[in-house]
Amino acid sequence: MSALWLSLTLGLVAGLADILGGFLLVRRSPSARALRYFVALGAGFMLGAAVLEMVPEGLHLNPRWAPMLVLMGYCGVHLLEHTLVPHFHFGEETHHHEFLSAKTSYSVLLGLATHTFFDGVAIGSGFVLSHWLGWILFFAVFLHKIPEGFTMASVMLASGRGAAAALNSALMLGATTLVGVMVINMHPAWVGMGLPLSAGVTIYVAATDLVPEVNREPGIRMALVFFGGVVVFFLLRLLGPG
Repeated sequence: MSALWLSLTLGLVAGLADILGGFLLVRRSPSARALRYFVALGAGFMLGAAVLEMVPEGLHLNPRWAPMLVLMGYCGVHLLEHTLVPHFHFGEETHHHEFLSAKTSYSVLLGLATHTFFDGVAIGSGFVLSHWLGWILFFAVFLHKIPEGFTMASVMLASGRGAAAALNSALMLGATTLVGVMVINMHPAWVGMGLPLSAGVTIYVAATDLVPEVNREPGIRMALVFFGGVVVFFLLRLLGPG
């Protein structure tokens, strides 16, 4: 399978994981409790992928502007989350008083759609450079996709929207992931900007959105799962091409 079709297929798989997360929330599946472990594992894996692969590759492709683009990606998401989507966090939303208006819930959707677009940019950029990097970045994205869809559906329900709106919001997150993959595949020359930008977004999502959720869990178990994510990435990196 060519890099183009492989990246599009995996972008679709990542998008379907968003929808699965929304479905688990709407159906109140008992397996949804396991999502916190995906959050911890995904946070560690994502942080390892961003720091050890995405940032160095971005510097290699665009040594002059990559550091600024990484910072722009991080700061851009920070600004978005603290203006359009205050009080947002990964996991099930139980503070219904914060999400009484449809406007607030759709602002959360806009914020998460920005994340998912750059998830797709990361996957597409990886496959433009190599199959190995594409697969690594796909796994980094996939591990937090189910909790992401779960979160979005939860916000919709907490705002008074129905199950259909909750599932449609998760569907939109999946769609924007695929759009991000397609944009990079249509303009491969943009990878020099897209990869460092998505690296900054990935660092923000892992370190600022996901790690605090890991830290909310008492005990050492979640911390070990987080470090396990880092170790898994590091081992894969050792087994990968030099």
